[in-house]
Amino acid sequence: MGEKAAEEKKKDGAEKGARAADKKDEKKEVELSEEDLALKENLELMVVRSADPKAGVAKLAMETMRSEIKSATSSMTSVPKPLKFLRPHLQTLKDTYAKLKPGENKKLLADIISLLAMTDAPIDDAMPESLKYRLLGSNEDIGTWGHEYVRNLAAEIGTEFHRRQDESAKEGKDADVEDLMGLVNEVIPFHMKHNAEPEAVDLLIEVERLDLLAPHVNEGNYARTCLYLFSCSSYLPEPEDSEVLKVAHEIFLKVGKLTDAMRVACRLGLQDYMEKTFLASNDKLEKRQLCYMLARHGHPLRLDEGPCEIEDGDELEELQIIMSNSNLSANYLTLARDLDVMEAKLPEDIYKTHLMEGRAPAGAAVDSARANLAATFVNAFVNAGFGQDKLLTASEGDAEGEGASSGAGSNVSWIFKNKDHGKMSAAASLGSILLWDVEDGLPRVDNYLYSMEQQVVAGGLLAVGLINVNVRNDCDPAYGLLYESVNKENSSVRIGAIMGLGLAYAGCQKEEVQELLVPVVTDDSTPIDVAAFAALSLGLVFVGTCHEECVQAIVQALMLRPEKDLEDPFAHFLCLGLGLIFLQRQGEVEATLEVAKTLPPRISDFLQVTLEACAYAGSGNVLKVQALLARCGEHPELDGDDANEGADGESQEWKYDPQSIAALGVALIASAEELGSDMAVRAYDHLIQYGDAAVRKACPVGLALLHISNPKLNVTDVLGRLSHDSNEDVAQAASLALGIVGAGTNNARLASQLRQLSSYYYKDPSLLFLVRVAQGLVHMGKGLLSLSPSHSDRSLHSNVALAGLITVAFAMLDMKHTILGKHHYMLYYLFVAAQPRMLMTVDEEGKPLPVAVRVGQAVDVVGQAGRPKTITGFQTHTTPVLLSAGDRAELATEKYIAIASVLEGVVILKPNPEWIEEKE
Repeated sequence: MGEKAAEEKKKDGAEKGARAADKKDEKKEVELSEEDLALKENLELMVVRSADPKAGVAKLAMETMRSEIKSATSSMTSVPKPLKFLRPHLQTLKDTYAKLKPGENKKLLADIISLLAMTDAPIDDAMPESLKYRLLGSNEDIGTWGHEYVRNLAAEIGTEFHRRQDESAKEGKDADVEDLMGLVNEVIPFHMKHNAEPEAVDLLIEVERLDLLAPHVNEGNYARTCLYLFSCSSYLPEPEDSEVLKVAHEIFLKVGKLTDAMRVACRLGLQDYMEKTFLASNDKLEKRQLCYMLARHGHPLRLDEGPCEIEDGDELEELQIIMSNSNLSANYLTLARDLDVMEAKLPEDIYKTHLMEGRAPAGAAVDSARANLAATFVNAFVNAGFGQDKLLTASEGDAEGEGASSGAGSNVSWIFKNKDHGKMSAAASLGSILLWDVEDGLPRVDNYLYSMEQQVVAGGLLAVGLINVNVRNDCDPAYGLLYESVNKENSSVRIGAIMGLGLAYAGCQKEEVQELLVPVVTDDSTPIDVAAFAALSLGLVFVGTCHEECVQAIVQALMLRPEKDLEDPFAHFLCLGLGLIFLQRQGEVEATLEVAKTLPPRISDFLQVTLEACAYAGSGNVLKVQALLARCGEHPELDGDDANEGADGESQEWKYDPQSIAALGVALIASAEELGSDMAVRAYDHLIQYGDAAVRKACPVGLALLHISNPKLNVTDVLGRLSHDSNEDVAQAASLALGIVGAGTNNARLASQLRQLSSYYYKDPSLLFLVRVAQGLVHMGKGLLSLSPSHSDRSLHSNVALAGLITVAFAMLDMKHTILGKHHYMLYYLFVAAQPRMLMTVDEEGKPLPVAVRVGQAVDVVGQAGRPKTITGFQTHTTPVLLSAGDRAELATEKYIAIASVLEGVVILKPNPEWIEEKE
């Protein structure tokens, strides 16, 4: 009895609950306003009607649905009402579609389903629904359903394209994508008209048809399209990265923006593209600007013969002067006068010993050879290019008469304050003070070449190379002065001449140099250090050209040299010379890599890592970075038997060398773009904590290569910590790395950091020497020079400059035998990368033209809508101005039009014909 009652109660409860639930539902329904309810019922009726056997009724129903969907407006956050009400009936509509006879109605319904299916999750191995019904639909204008629909379609086309390709690849035939391409041809014009250039580019990259882009680009949208293409290229794998750039090049040529086209051609590094761009120009001013760009990039074209020949003699001479960088010295001195820094500086002005507490040496200062050598380098870096200093050229100012007779204006006494090999660097430092000044500089170095002291002669030869660095002269004075000394007896003199040739013709691909130096490399009797410098010079002169004779010569030398020679630290520079010839050539290094695997084990691994790091430098190739990081984590097996004997135990250290280069390679590969270099910095943090000694000593060098002349706080802090490291190699590398990071920036924080370091290491001559050199680097060219290989808004990287920096980086990995040994003059390789960090504006005649410019931090505006500001936090200056790392300049008024799109280096301005002076 009781059970029955309980059941009854339960039933009542359930019914009540159900009624309450119904009421709730009713309430929910009621929440819809009357219009919405009417709309909902109307649409539901239309869904039913669309399946009506009468074609006319069904068509009317579909038309009604369409017009409702089209006329519905929605806010950003809510779904348009008609879509909301129709979504639940999607399956019904699909079933209806399946039953309909082919005809117009079926197509109309397909259009509606395609729109409603936008929100469907994709199914594996099947065509996305929205795309499928779009292809079955009535082919109406793609824009009718709005942007979001087109965007969704574009994404689905990409997925479907790859799905078909994968399927057909399994069957081994080409995919059929005709129908998709038809759609692509509708989507692209829509995107290009509606300021969605990046989306158009993305779609074309997905379907591998970038060639379809150019016809849709016009004056209005070329800048944003190409900026996006240019930025993409850093993140695409091999062949595609250059395909993208070639499309950008074609677009720039189409809209007649030749300076931009030349930037792309330089980024591609292809001679024929540069020539094609140069030939496309008919405007004299534009040609001049292109010459300035090529000179800065270190890639001059032949104008007197070949495809770019110029008939008009005067114009030819004018362009050649620009292209050969002959006026670099004059422009640099104009900048120095304008900023009022002509006054020569003494090393003491840089050290500022009076600011250091208590640790300054008491009593009379003793002339130590090490300290004088440091002073030589500081003097060479600080007064670089100014043509005067207080150590070497001082006698001219003191007494005209005596100075003139005692040796054509150079003070020899300073040179003899240096010990044997120190004299070579001291004599060579005159070359850096006369940097780029070929006309007046060479006579002043000339009498060093007739000195009785072989070391001074060697220094003089090196000075000749320094004066000619990055400057091409028709008379070829450097070759004339240097070639005889390459085969002299004394190996210092030989090295001076060989290194001088490498500096003077860096990036020139001068065949005479190859004919002269190849025999030096291949001859077994050549001392290994001389052969190594010859290989480095070949690497510099033929940088990134894969030059066959040079490659064969160096490989042959590595094969035929006795084991004993390969144990010498300079064998590593033979490898580097080979690496430089393949700099940035990516896949073209494969054949030589195979050869490297067959060499003696002593050198084989080292050469392989060096070749990979150089070939992929600046490519940002993630896979290569991963491979190198993996290499850094290995622990080479040392043979247990010999390890206990001291001598043999030591000789095992070479197995660690490839790891140092792998750690350095990470920086080289990642240095080209922001993201990669930030990630590399984080990778280095881990390597510093957990790496073996060989890896740790390469970390400061790698950090320096990622931030050349760009003293970011986080990096200088890490390097500052490492410069106090207990491992001497790490501390030495970090001390010099601080100089490279701050090169030419006059950074006050860094200068005081280095002053503290110098008082910390006052008892350690080696480290003190490196700290001094770093101090000189920070004030390089009194703050007017930069060592950074990247220019034109960080978009181009000069491989010549990079080659010089890599050489010094390699030397930093083995300080004991190079910079702290007898080969400290290897520091002069840095001058290959030295460039004034200026913006100079000139008029049509080429005379300086001061104008107001705004200089500020560059802002990345890739793919942003509208016309965003490209610089932030700017100040207005009058040219010439200095640009720091990450700065960008733009003209403050529209009085002049700049011929180049990126304001950097020398920029030609022409008056703006539409400018009207405002009356005061």
